[in-house]
Amino acid sequence: MRVCILGGGGLGSVVGGYLAEAGVDVTLIARPSHAEAIQKNGLRIHGQRRGEHLVKENLTVVTHPDQALGEFDYFMLVVKSKDTAQALSDAIRLKDRCKTVVSLQNNIVKESLLAEWAGAAKVLGVSIIEGGSLEAPGVVLNHITATTTFYAGELDGTVSPRAEELVAAMNSAGLPSKAVTCIRQVLWEKLCQICNASAWSASTLPGNPELTFNEGAILREGAEHYVTLGYEILSVYTRMGYTPQNFYAPLSRLKEIHEAKSFDEACDSLMTMAQQLQAKGIRSRTSMHDDVLHHRKSEAPWILKPIIEKAHEFGVPVPTLVAVDRILSVLDTYAK
Repeated sequence: MRVCILGGGGLGSVVGGYLAEAGVDVTLIARPSHAEAIQKNGLRIHGQRRGEHLVKENLTVVTHPDQALGEFDYFMLVVKSKDTAQALSDAIRLKDRCKTVVSLQNNIVKESLLAEWAGAAKVLGVSIIEGGSLEAPGVVLNHITATTTFYAGELDGTVSPRAEELVAAMNSAGLPSKAVTCIRQVLWEKLCQICNASAWSASTLPGNPELTFNEGAILREGAEHYVTLGYEILSVYTRMGYTPQNFYAPLSRLKEIHEAKSFDEACDSLMTMAQQLQAKGIRSRTSMHDDVLHHRKSEAPWILKPIIEKAHEFGVPVPTLVAVDRILSVLDTYAK
């Protein structure tokens, strides 16, 4: 199997590195400094859950899509949502050499954009929760994973051989994966989960660069803000006809919030989870939190706005989420 990954940052490097280590022929398209470091010393991946890895075999690193040579079984788009248009434009000469195209991004329109780029027949629906942060050129931290971290399925609700083949490759790479018939629900639930965590962290924690999810969620006030956002987001998700499944347990708390008998019970559940993560030494941030910390434009238009638009469509009030979106809009105005 040959895989081309456009977006060799944290997540792209984690997925590409593990696949290469499992014997998949991977071409990673990354920024020059990262590419140079990997070419010289290999790709170092570390994290509490999977330990230390140094990947040198089966990994080709280039800096532009035109340098990715040959044909590929799978093309993975892993750039920030706001960079999608430019990335796909740069890769225009690559699309005809890729049999199947997927996006690991955090948004709900990614499959539609890929269909416009490469044709609907090439698009496979996928979703991932794995976390990766680029710490230094050639070094990435794998800081988030889940019981099942990757899902794949056809957008028409079927499971195809190509979905099963990709899932098998991800499983062999140590990334627990499933082929499913409900990929559209997985995509929407992940968006709701990411929206909840991102809106909360970006509006709660950025004032102190030392804080991570746990430090905010173990406090009653932090948990109350998280659950308040969760209730609003769930009011939209359930109006769409979905029931929370916690596809990314134990990271997702949507099901617990939905099934809690009271607001206080939902807050207690979140605080308990944060305490357990803290006791295990697991510390993480959402990518939106990192964006705000580093004065980068956030992905709020891609993550918060779709939920808000659905809320307006259904006539469902989401005042807290709207307030957070306004805050991020102001910050984004002055971001890099």
